[in-house]
Amino acid sequence: MNAYEEYMRGIVQPMRDELTQAGFQELTTAGQVEEYTAQAKGSTLVVINSVCGCAAGLARPAVRESLQNEKRPDHLVTVFAGQDKEATEKMREYFTDQPPSSPSVALMQDGKLVHFVPREQIEGYDVEEIVENLTTAYNKNL
Repeated sequence: MNAYEEYMRGIVQPMRDELTQAGFQELTTAGQVEEYTAQAKGSTLVVINSVCGCAAGLARPAVRESLQNEKRPDHLVTVFAGQDKEATEKMREYFTDQPPSSPSVALMQDGKLVHFVPREQIEGYDVEEIVENLTTAYNKNL
């Protein structure tokens, strides 16, 4: 690992921890993504994490708050765009017809995409609006 990679790993660790401490399983390789999705039963919330300000100030707080809803996904997973590139690329293959977007949030049911929140529906929105977007999707699809 070179100095830049080591530096970036240290910078993003708190951003990773914010989700893993909320119960998310981090998938860091394409193989882990394939293995997870092959056996995924029930509902899964997938967060494409990112270092950008809208991930820190909007996406991660909204995702964590949305999990207080009565209906919530069975499983929580995350990949980190720009850091775990192969894992992120592999996960995006399951989001049919969605252009790459980070941060973003996907709700999947038995491995199929049922709701997607791209960056355009995160950046410029309030945390409460994003929470409402997610909880409405949970209530409709779970």
